Amino acid sequence: MDKVCAVFGGSRGIGRAVAQLMARKGYRLAIIARNLDVAKAAAGELGGDHLAFSCDVAKEHEVQNTFEEMEKNLGPVNFLVNAAGINRDSLLVRTKTEDMVSQLHTNLLGSMLTCKAAMKTMIQQQRGSIVNVGSVIGLKGNSGQSVYSASKGGLVGFSRALAKEVARKKIRVNVVAPGFVHTDMTKDLKEDDIKKSIPLGRFGEPIDVAHAVVFLLESPYITGHVLAVDGGLQLTM
Repeated sequence: MDKVCAVFGGSRGIGRAVAQLMARKGYRLAIIARNLDVAKAAAGELGGDHLAFSCDVAKEHEVQNTFEEMEKNLGPVNFLVNAAGINRDSLLVRTKTEDMVSQLHTNLLGSMLTCKAAMKTMIQQQRGSIVNVGSVIGLKGNSGQSVYSASKGGLVGFSRALAKEVARKKIRVNVVAPGFVHTDMTKDLKEDDIKKSIPLGRFGEPIDVAHAVVFLLESPYITGHVLAVDGGLQLTM
């Protein structure tokens, strides 16, 4: 049976690293991003018969249509990775309501909608594995990131509850919580200052997180778990 995985946010950063690793391991992939051209470029780099789709995860009809297209062209989706995410860092008193909503929609609601859409096939097949990409900030909080922290903390609560709901259907749900990783989201940070507070003394690379994502996707006896991939950062927070 084909191993088919949908990677939302698979065109860049952690999602792209996950897709590259899974392609090497023989998965058939759907790379999903808001920008179809970017998704196609990422899928094309993988070689093989991987496909690209455009989707705004905060819009339920787009998510449902994307799953229908994936299943029509790739077959049943039995693995799901939610790596789409945004941040709008600011002190709460200065945060615009629309920035609150956009973070909650993309980082939390989006993963809820993709998980919901994936359930139909996974329940029918009595198997499936989901990894949601959270953040160590969702576990520990950080000044200037109250809304981002809420969205990622909410993702942990959602994932643990869903893991309880679907375990008897042989579907597993886990979370990877990265620390500071070299992506577009962290490129403007003062790395030299920040890495002094990281016990391992460096920022992570997307592939560091990708290995953890694939480990959880493939581990048959782990569900409802949150795996921090942060160089020990949470030890100091």
